[in-house]
Amino acid sequence: MRGAGAVLGVDVGGTGIKARLTGADGLVLDETRVPTPRGDTDATMLATVVAELAERALRRGDLDAVGLVTPGVVDDGAGTVVLAVNLGWRDVPVRDRVRAEFAARGIDVPLAFGHDVRAGALAETSGAAPALTRGSVAFVPVGTGLASALVVDGVVVGGGGWAGEIGQVRIPAGPHAGRRVEEIASAGGVARRSGSTSAHEAMLRVRAGDPVATTAWHECIDVLADALAWTTTVAGCHTIIVGGGLAESGPLLFDPLRTALVERLPGLRVPVLAPARHGDAAGAIGAGLMARTALDAEVHA
Repeated sequence: MRGAGAVLGVDVGGTGIKARLTGADGLVLDETRVPTPRGDTDATMLATVVAELAERALRRGDLDAVGLVTPGVVDDGAGTVVLAVNLGWRDVPVRDRVRAEFAARGIDVPLAFGHDVRAGALAETSGAAPALTRGSVAFVPVGTGLASALVVDGVVVGGGGWAGEIGQVRIPAGPHAGRRVEEIASAGGVARRSGSTSAHEAMLRVRAGDPVATTAWHECIDVLADALAWTTTVAGCHTIIVGGGLAESGPLLFDPLRTALVERLPGLRVPVLAPARHGDAAGAIGAGLMARTALDAEVHA
């Protein structure tokens, strides 16, 4: 029987993988980032990367559990990614792939598996202000793609893997008709549509008055505001926590986004827009919390 020791949280993004090793006392022991394997349609290369991250942790000392989270439509129970557009995955048994690689390398620890945004929501609401443990709160990281997670009375809603997939909705009308929401309203979309190498570069161009980047930026805000207005009215959110790369732009994003929400919700309660506490580390932190839960379950089994 293992004790409540060190856990590794691994967050797979569209372009990079973030890993955080924490001890039983919650202190961060190690952090690392590596590129997400490209063209890895069956997650074989990902399994190798995750196993290597686990071995890196083991070289530091004990490793008692691993939490792994990925983007896309994730069936937590089956351990399968049903669909991840940005990674080219469809019905990929990611958890089994990683478990098999662990077994081949003699790594014997519990493996928790789930969705990156739901993990981020867990991180953002765990140990947060009491208000975030009551009512409906949405966590929306605006990163390579766009998704959201709903937390109701402190419990993250899974919805069979489909809850919060706002980025996959097709825009029905207007200049972006037929495109998925995340093609316009995401950091990846802003970078691509402005001809920038990154959303950060696009942000700098917006601040410098570049017309192409400014157009892409404001179109992103308009489409994002539409998606957040739907989410608010359907789920009754009193707070929306915005994370991901775009949130790091601060008032450049939040001020016009707040104004756009007010315009879309006339006479209705407008949710508080709050920046994520953990920045782009939320997914890895949440994965670590999931690993801790899996470890506790094994200890008390």
